[in-house]
Amino acid sequence: MFGESIELKTPEQLATMRRAGLVVGRTLEVLRDAVAPGVSTRDLDALARERLAAEGATSNFLGYHGFTGVICASVNDEIVHGIPGDRVLAEGDLVSIDFGAVVDGWHGDAAISVPVGEVAPEVAELNRVTEESLWRGIAAARIGGRVGDISHAIEAHVRSQGRYGITEGFTGHGIGSEMHQAPDVPNSGRRGKGPKITLGMALAIEPMITLGTSRAEILEDDWTAVTSDGTWAAHHEHSITVTTEGVWVLTALDGGAARLAELGVPCAEPA
Repeated sequence: MFGESIELKTPEQLATMRRAGLVVGRTLEVLRDAVAPGVSTRDLDALARERLAAEGATSNFLGYHGFTGVICASVNDEIVHGIPGDRVLAEGDLVSIDFGAVVDGWHGDAAISVPVGEVAPEVAELNRVTEESLWRGIAAARIGGRVGDISHAIEAHVRSQGRYGITEGFTGHGIGSEMHQAPDVPNSGRRGKGPKITLGMALAIEPMITLGTSRAEILEDDWTAVTSDGTWAAHHEHSITVTTEGVWVLTALDGGAARLAELGVPCAEPA
């Protein structure tokens, strides 16, 4: 999808990506706190625009192939790429917020799914499984390993938790001087397959999991992907790099230290 050439970054370039990642992480926390019944997806987009301006960063979503928001806001059966607008969130909804930022030409990209008030138990469990599968994928990344190790870890965790759909046709991706780069990072796959993970590689890992089908359809707006059977979806994403000493989660405020420690994986910045 993104070609064969994989961009490798210097430690200095990764440090700039970390700055972009912190803008993303801080903004997503603000947006998480703002989610409530009666809030529209346009309200969330406006808040994200304010945060970008305050941080001195720019949007990598706005204008991307004509996209009109700085966030993607996908509600309930919307999997990804929902356009922010007049939709008002209601008690029990699940809204997935995807957000990116650019600092000095380098990109950050992450996503969270946020319950609106109290959600149904199966929706809360879907959200938990999706986020946990993201961290299992991140924890599987090693220098000298393969992208398929990440894909397998995501899939294995999802399959171990129940009958969920892993959305077909949407993957994670390389990230750096552009938002979308090689390699693709699928959410299912085999260990030992795919490109080798090397120093300087940065990846955006993003499982999109549903309560039913793995099939998606695109709405007439040519952006919003929805489940073909109307079941609900969750989406979580982080941008990472891998060092000789561990993993550095560029879009997590603590670099991923807490969640990686739970999985026995060190968090380590490039030397």
